[in-house]
Amino acid sequence: MAVTLYGIPNCDTVKKARTWLTERGVEYAFHDYKKAGADPARIAGWVAQAGVDRVLNKAGTTFRKLPDGAKADLTQEKAVMLMAEHPSTIKRPIVEYDGGLLVGFKPEEWAAVL
Repeated sequence: MAVTLYGIPNCDTVKKARTWLTERGVEYAFHDYKKAGADPARIAGWVAQAGVDRVLNKAGTTFRKLPDGAKADLTQEKAVMLMAEHPSTIKRPIVEYDGGLLVGFKPEEWAAVL
């Protein structure tokens, strides 16, 4: 099974998720937003699959520090562009695997599919 984990290496939740995968012998590719960026088309696919409210991390510091104008009237398209420009506003981690998508780290959910 092909597994790709998207995130930021210094994020505590991403660290926990990577440890979880390694401990279970799940091979995965790691996509670091800081080095490789965030593709708007891929983000749009995640939003289409999981919903903007699950993919956009409104609780994070990066989102809260954005100007009010950037956060106002968030359409799906505007949210995708915001996440592409500010990858730290994407819920972490996101995992793509054959046939599915996981948003956030929930060990019980992950164990059921990985």
